[in-house]
Amino acid sequence: MKNTKWELLSYFLLTGIVTAGAFYAGCEAGYIVVKDARMWIYYVVGVLIFTLVIGYIAGQRIQRRIDLLHLNMLQVAKGNLGVRMPNTPDQTFAGVYGEFNTMIEAVEKKMRLLQQLGEKEVIEKEQAAEKAVLEERRRLARDLHDTVSQQLFAVHMAASSLPKMLELNEEQGKQVMQQLIQMSNTAQKQMRALIAQLRPMELVGKSLAEALDQWFPDYCRQNGLKGMKDLDLEGKLSEAIEHQLFLIIQEAMANIVKHSGARLVSLSLREGPRQVVLSVSDDGQGFSSSLPKQGSYGLTTMRERAEKLGGQAEIISNPGAGTTIRIHIPKFEDGMKGEDQ
Repeated sequence: MKNTKWELLSYFLLTGIVTAGAFYAGCEAGYIVVKDARMWIYYVVGVLIFTLVIGYIAGQRIQRRIDLLHLNMLQVAKGNLGVRMPNTPDQTFAGVYGEFNTMIEAVEKKMRLLQQLGEKEVIEKEQAAEKAVLEERRRLARDLHDTVSQQLFAVHMAASSLPKMLELNEEQGKQVMQQLIQMSNTAQKQMRALIAQLRPMELVGKSLAEALDQWFPDYCRQNGLKGMKDLDLEGKLSEAIEHQLFLIIQEAMANIVKHSGARLVSLSLREGPRQVVLSVSDDGQGFSSSLPKQGSYGLTTMRERAEKLGGQAEIISNPGAGTTIRIHIPKFEDGMKGEDQ
């Protein structure tokens, strides 16, 4: 692989060799007179060392500017759109740096708009979901009447007749008692299923940190996982971003329980000045991230949720080495949002 610094150094070295060769040819032709024939060797070595030092210094200065540009490009690729190239007196790099800053500002504006549209879509979906919840509650009320209510009525009727049945026919009374047990078990299962459907969203009336403090350890305990949690949130995220992040975490944890066979899960969520980084890691069986994974609907959903807010999802996994899901969501200052409104 070529490197600008060493390529430039080689040019300086080649220049030194040509200069030394010309000096030697001049000595041989008599155009350059050297009293001691051995002195030309010192001259040649001196020229080569001088060109190497100058070439290295020049190459290092240019390479530093290129490395800075490369580092900022990597930051942008990770979702940090707040990076900017500094001013430089070098006119060659000043033009490149200026174009880079202009390009990132344009990308930042588009990403900000994309995030606003994504948040708007999330809020609209939430409003539609609220209407759906009302309809679902009506359906559950009908289900309660048609299932659990009727089961309880049947249990009540059987229990009312049981004492007299035991008095007249003990054997038949025992059969009624078994039916009572079966009906009560059925009613209990139906009631549990309906209660599960009626459970409210964990984020209602809570911040993301408060919801995770309650939900994450409970979920780990219920599924036999050892969970480690590291939250560093400033509390400045919009409701839509918190909602999407919570759904991504739920999706990631469900994938771990279903597919990974993991025993340890690590959740990290950090809010910086310009981006939010979520990381969920497990010590499960992993998979080859270079190959399409069957049943990867959850991974696709997480990517779509991140991209909807202008972010990106990174899946890191290897067979036998666990899996890490890393989400980068850009953050924009309130003042900057107001510029586009």
